[in-house]
Amino acid sequence: MAKDALSLAWLDMRRRRFATAIKRLEAKKDIYDENFEYYLTLGIACLYVGDIGASSSYFQLARRIKLTDTRLLLGQAAIFLRRGDTARALQYYLEIKENDPLNKTADSAMEFIRVHGNYDTICRWVDTGRIEQFYPPLGSNPDRIAAFGIAGAAFLLGVVFTFIFFPRDKNYSGPRADLTRLELSSEEKSDAKEKDLSTQSYAFVLSNKEINKRYNNALQYFQTHRDNAAQVEVNMILNSDASVSVKKKARLLMGYFEIPDFDTITDVPSYADVAANPLLYLDCWVNWGGKISNAVTYEDGSYSCDFLVGDENLSKYEGTVRVRFNADPGVDVSKAVKILGKIVLEDGSVSLAGRAVYKSVYN
Repeated sequence: MAKDALSLAWLDMRRRRFATAIKRLEAKKDIYDENFEYYLTLGIACLYVGDIGASSSYFQLARRIKLTDTRLLLGQAAIFLRRGDTARALQYYLEIKENDPLNKTADSAMEFIRVHGNYDTICRWVDTGRIEQFYPPLGSNPDRIAAFGIAGAAFLLGVVFTFIFFPRDKNYSGPRADLTRLELSSEEKSDAKEKDLSTQSYAFVLSNKEINKRYNNALQYFQTHRDNAAQVEVNMILNSDASVSVKKKARLLMGYFEIPDFDTITDVPSYADVAANPLLYLDCWVNWGGKISNAVTYEDGSYSCDFLVGDENLSKYEGTVRVRFNADPGVDVSKAVKILGKIVLEDGSVSLAGRAVYKSVYN
């Protein structure tokens, strides 16, 4: 008996063929419009391939139809957990526990947040793929089960133990994701500019050739682990007269960018660069040094401060930026530090969404 696209897509996903599942489902979009399982399945598949932007969009569509599905809540919680927003993730896990008190994935995720929920550890788990153990479960891989049966029971037990605790499939552990599906089509390349420019103003006006070049640059930077450089190219496109189709793919590309740590961050813009053109560096990451002042801890546990960017004694003071953390980073404000944060706009001013603090930058 022939199987429907949803059943086949789940089988693809159990076999860790996520790109195949996505392609199969996208071809049935007209048939499954407003179908909860369709949106949920696509959201989970995109989550596993790291397309967080698309995953979040599909989960939102699914949530409009059904609010309390455990798989949906696990997927949405995982997105917040990946971003280091443990407070929002916990809200979803607690909701799961209300509806499904014995859910082991939620239990494991909450224990992880309690014991290892600092941002540095989360970044490393995202990087290694271990974070996937908190994603909506897919079930056993039937191809692996068949192979294990041939190999023998002892080998099966050893590999299953490894799979449970380190569930990243080797076929998806390459340096970066395959972004073939995000390459511009021939039509998009030839019509890369927005045709009607009368209703909107743009920060950057680019030629057709420049839009194609910057988009290709972004793809190439991504593949060489230069996400900040790719983000700059994406920002140029998003704030330009590029077509809606090109901008949509540029936003999808952003979903693949990883959260760096102090050891992996590259192409860090200076304070002067950001202050001169904040739109160009929005969502880029920085690891600026300086000193903290006017620190405030709020009732919800969040923390904000003014960060004086410069050297230890501020003899090379560059400027001041407001920084917000989800939790008090426990910093000695009398000492110089280095802050890892993402550039955001708050009330029209450049701010940092703080993620980590390196406390001995000058020691």
